[in-house]
Amino acid sequence: MTIRFDDLSLFVRAAACGSFTKAAREANLLPGQVSAAILRLERDLDIRLFARSTRSLRLTGEGERYLPYARDVIDLLRSGRDELHRSDDVLSGTLQIAAPSDFGRNVLLPWLTAFRRRHPKLELRVQFSDQVTDVFRDPVDIALRYGSVDDASFVALAVAPDNRRVLVASPAYLEQCGTPQSLDELPRHSCLLWHLQGRLYDKWGFPLDKGRRTVQVKGPLASDDADVVRRWAIAGEGIAYKSWLDVSADVRAGRLAVVLPEQPGEPAPLQLICPHRRQFSPAVRQLHALLAERCGEIGAPP
Repeated sequence: MTIRFDDLSLFVRAAACGSFTKAAREANLLPGQVSAAILRLERDLDIRLFARSTRSLRLTGEGERYLPYARDVIDLLRSGRDELHRSDDVLSGTLQIAAPSDFGRNVLLPWLTAFRRRHPKLELRVQFSDQVTDVFRDPVDIALRYGSVDDASFVALAVAPDNRRVLVASPAYLEQCGTPQSLDELPRHSCLLWHLQGRLYDKWGFPLDKGRRTVQVKGPLASDDADVVRRWAIAGEGIAYKSWLDVSADVRAGRLAVVLPEQPGEPAPLQLICPHRRQFSPAVRQLHALLAERCGEIGAPP
């Protein structure tokens, strides 16, 4: 039995996309070529990997069981290729990165651009979204995430372990509406809210000396894009509760001011997530070192 690497790769991509057409688009192929590759792989394995209909595509039970082995084979072959070409000075290949929208666009993007210029043989594919990326199913090599990672199936490297959320608002808003003097005053202000997959995050948590305080807030504006929430805050529309990494430049430039600076915000450590340790290629290792260094330069919130 001979299994083609390209067929295996297209199987993993089609499983992640849930569509031959989407997989073909990402691979710059025709849908018929992807379908032919899957048929060829099914013939070589003598199993049916997908249940197809005119409206849906889903993995069969055999396909679900085979998928992690296919991913492992692809990861192993890529690791072998990277090892053969390994050099701490010359990075090559393709690195697929997922990151939160606000941090990705406004903080990470220039760092990635500079990193790519130093390593012209390296190709970057970036996805900026507040949807939580599934590093096992989605076509990414690494993901940057806020918050603690307790899932033992992931490998997580700290990028900014001391990062926290902070309350911020524009000077114009505070001048017009007043500056809250305590957490008790937050419900009386226009708070800028974030929502994801139908859930509205309108309960803001704050650590106290003993325990934790949750404050129910409200406001007329909400978005599923954290960058939009930051822009509303700069425009004077209300108070936002944001990661310090996302707003530090705005605070230093005077576009935003920290509200209740004596009140610590919720921890929001930034982690680099990778599904397997063997995916720590030279590019991933160097990028992690760069991000940890740059985030360290930003410093802790006031």
